[in-house]
Amino acid sequence: MTILFSDIRGFTSLSEKMTPQENFDFLNDYLGKMEPIIDQYHGFIDKYIGDAIMALFSNCADDAVRGSIAMLKTLATYNKMRQPKGLQPISIGIGVNTGQLMLGTIGNKNRMDSTVISDAVNLASRVEGLTKIYHTSLLITYQTYLKLVDPSQYQIRVIDAVKVKGKSDVVTVYEVYDAQPSESIALKNQTHDDFEYGFMLYHSKEFLDAKAFFEKVLQVNDKDKAAQVYLKRCEYFQKYGVPENWECVEMLANR
Repeated sequence: MTILFSDIRGFTSLSEKMTPQENFDFLNDYLGKMEPIIDQYHGFIDKYIGDAIMALFSNCADDAVRGSIAMLKTLATYNKMRQPKGLQPISIGIGVNTGQLMLGTIGNKNRMDSTVISDAVNLASRVEGLTKIYHTSLLITYQTYLKLVDPSQYQIRVIDAVKVKGKSDVVTVYEVYDAQPSESIALKNQTHDDFEYGFMLYHSKEFLDAKAFFEKVLQVNDKDKAAQVYLKRCEYFQKYGVPENWECVEMLANR
């Protein structure tokens, strides 16, 4: 089964400017736009966690990825509707993972709830958090990538292979950027190979050579946030050396 987590970026800052009633109205308006998309792509919402959504897709991983892309495109339209009202545009991060899980009931007689629990669920949540580090909207794991019928039908590139909080194994994550503006898609496609070469050299600890490729990416697309992150890391490791836990994303986030 494939698990989707989505979260509104900077919701705390948004909500502090609204009354409690305005908060409820905003969330219900936003969630009302997202829920039909998840249903359209054969998913169902397991729970709302404040502004976050946890959804499950039992048919295939492609449903979750296509649904995520549709959510992001709908969000772009939603932001255009907010603009004439003087309302701040919102952005979201989506993390998708595929794996085994169990649906069951937790709690006690006074308060019970049904939910899914597994390592796959935890990883999906962690991957959603990685969207903040790489400044992208949609990340999927290698496990989801393998389950796609034809990955080439998506605009997709490998982003990193890291250890996330609570995991001892390295997790490979991919960016799916179909929902981005056409100019951004074209630039990322143009620099796809250079980014991938830089990625491979970086993980071989060839930081000087990797840096050259990420600089090439940024010469073409100076707004590529992921390439900026890698360039900064390469410069840091060249200067200070490579610590033992150099693939730990929590450590890398501070570089």
